[in-house]
Amino acid sequence: MAHRMIWNQTAYFGPGAIAQIPSELRARGFTKALVVSDQVLVDSGVTARVTDLLDDAGLGYEVFSDVAPNPPIANVQAGVAAFAAAKADVLIAVGGGSPQDTCKAIGIITANPEFSDVRSLEGVSATTYPSVPIVAVPTTAGTASETTINYVITDTERQRKFVCVDPHDIPVLAVVDPEMMATAPRALKVATGLDALTHAIEGYVTAGAWELSDLFHLKAIQVIAASLPAAADGDADAMERMAMGQYVAGMGYSNVGLGLVHAMAHPLGALFAAPHGVANGILLAPVMAFNAAATGEKYRDIAAAFGVDTTGMQIEAARKAAVDAVAALTRQLGNPTRIREIGASEADLPALAQAAFDDVCAGGNPRSASVAEIEALYRSLL
Repeated sequence: MAHRMIWNQTAYFGPGAIAQIPSELRARGFTKALVVSDQVLVDSGVTARVTDLLDDAGLGYEVFSDVAPNPPIANVQAGVAAFAAAKADVLIAVGGGSPQDTCKAIGIITANPEFSDVRSLEGVSATTYPSVPIVAVPTTAGTASETTINYVITDTERQRKFVCVDPHDIPVLAVVDPEMMATAPRALKVATGLDALTHAIEGYVTAGAWELSDLFHLKAIQVIAASLPAAADGDADAMERMAMGQYVAGMGYSNVGLGLVHAMAHPLGALFAAPHGVANGILLAPVMAFNAAATGEKYRDIAAAFGVDTTGMQIEAARKAAVDAVAALTRQLGNPTRIREIGASEADLPALAQAAFDDVCAGGNPRSASVAEIEALYRSLL
């Protein structure tokens, strides 16, 4: 069987890495950027840390900040129009998952205008041309959008999120600077960190996993488990490790897929505007327990990555230790543990279960799940 791995052409890491952006733009012949961010980052001065560098270098740009959390189709279409009006030749995404995903959709549709409805990009997108070149500057340590071939858009009219998978959307340049993440509030660091942990664990056990992706995911689990609590509390060294760990997780899962946690989290985000990482945090340990019997020895590795000594443990005990370690970390971080806390009720469960069953991520789960089994999982978390 042939395995495909796709990553950025170039990536920079470490404090101060954003200083490399102007020289990279010049070396690639770009003359004007559309900077895609959100209004919170603009108002807080985070976006200006990049645009100030462009000013100093005499590089032209305009800022598009009409990006909402769980970005809707309308944001993407407005961004496509803004890129055309700016007469730009490169996109710079400054932000967490929402600006990154919006930027990818803008770049793809600009290069492939037949997909301007946005909905037709769902699933494995049949685009012809690579995206407008994207420079991705994450401001959270979670989504790893800067190194993945995936993005998620919300269809508010139909109250659903949809995943787009397209090798044409990967940024040509990723700049992973932990100083750009430092001012995020603790709740955001927790949510995005749990998203990164979910990527690493689901990527490690997904049906498409193989030896090379396993290397990335296991390392990411080790780094995130050891670093997330301190990073959430503002430790700069831990934040730098989280920035690297979430990127490494992205290198893996982007190429092999995810599973039922993400499939179940997407409807919670669409229906209740729940932050994606918060939803993942609620679901991760329970879905791990559901999947345990279908994961071979991999939960033993996960438990060890959390620092559990699994020497001599029977496999059932090692699997329980992995689930318990994830659940304990979730509680330690203060993430919600019940879907009722984010707005779900008994009446919502059938629609949530059907949407999760239909989600593209469900196909990667190591254990197949029926609509009824997914509904039972949601119910257990009310």
